[in-house]
Amino acid sequence: MQCVQELWNEYLQQGERSGYTFLVALEGANALGYACFGPHALAEGVWDLYWIAVDPAVHSRGVGRALIQRMEELVSAQQGRLILVETSGTPAYEAARRFYEACGYRYQAVIHDFYSPGDDLIIFGKALHPVPATACAA
Repeated sequence: MQCVQELWNEYLQQGERSGYTFLVALEGANALGYACFGPHALAEGVWDLYWIAVDPAVHSRGVGRALIQRMEELVSAQQGRLILVETSGTPAYEAARRFYEACGYRYQAVIHDFYSPGDDLIIFGKALHPVPATACAA
């Protein structure tokens, strides 16, 4: 969580010049979730989704899907052509991997024992097209 706080502070100070963009889903004054993303250095039109988090109390209400869809629209508007997502291969992240797949992200690669022995890095990607982003499958 400290890493996200550091990115948020940098974003608040520098805006998108920080290399990060944050989207926050609000219901009144309550934050329901957020997404942090930015362009991938040295790759033309490639963006990274660094973090997406939704309050567990509002899971299955479409907050994550709305954040992903809006991120894709913003990336596409900036000539983004590919979004990459990295996540853990442990069972605790199975729901996250299913979520990315439901949103049209395809499995791209695995780096075994990346985070720690037995904890693989899984990479998903989604190619964007000039047409508006499609919503995630229900």
